[in-house]
Amino acid sequence: MPAPARNPGQPASEAGTLSERAATLVEQDILAGHLAPGARLGIVDLVERYEIGATPLREGLSRLISRGLIVGIGQRGFRVAEVSRQDLDDITCMRTAVEIEAIRLAIAQGDDAWEAGILSALHQMRRHIERTGNEFREGAEDFDRLHKGFHTALLGACGSRRMLAAHSDLYDQAYRYRRVMMRQFDSGKKFVRAHQLLADCVLSRDIPGAQAMLAEHLRSTINFVYPPDSGN
Repeated sequence: MPAPARNPGQPASEAGTLSERAATLVEQDILAGHLAPGARLGIVDLVERYEIGATPLREGLSRLISRGLIVGIGQRGFRVAEVSRQDLDDITCMRTAVEIEAIRLAIAQGDDAWEAGILSALHQMRRHIERTGNEFREGAEDFDRLHKGFHTALLGACGSRRMLAAHSDLYDQAYRYRRVMMRQFDSGKKFVRAHQLLADCVLSRDIPGAQAMLAEHLRSTINFVYPPDSGN
């Protein structure tokens, strides 16, 4: 019996597109907390959940291993990565190493458009908090897009697409921890003020000061999620 003809409406790259979509959907559910840390990712269940075939799903899950969001177990099995102080320490260490060099380059090379981008990103984040009140503490997608946009704007003139890609990836990896941190903020004004001070330091072109403030800013997530007196 001859093999069925391929649907002419399906592009040759459909499998790759489906695996990318699978990776995106699983990542979104992990970051939003719909797939809990340590949860087993059964292929049959995920096929039904996302209505995507088993092969592109496995390929999509394999992509997320390199991003630290899932781990492989056994014979092509998968599990959502656990959260831990050690993991957050590692993310923060890597993010600090990347971003303090990126901020040095950005300050040295940044022009008026770069400065305007920082101020615009800060303004959009401030206005969002003013409009929505405490919603920013709930890990809302719109807010997180603006928050990430601000941090990306700070580094935007570094001239290294790899540094910016690493920043983006590590920012996303820290999202599950940041959601815990955000719930502990008691004031949107304090949150904006912290980012205003960071922006002011960067825009003053004080490289050592900006690097130190940025490192402290990134470290603050650890102190919120795992307080020094928590025993963790």
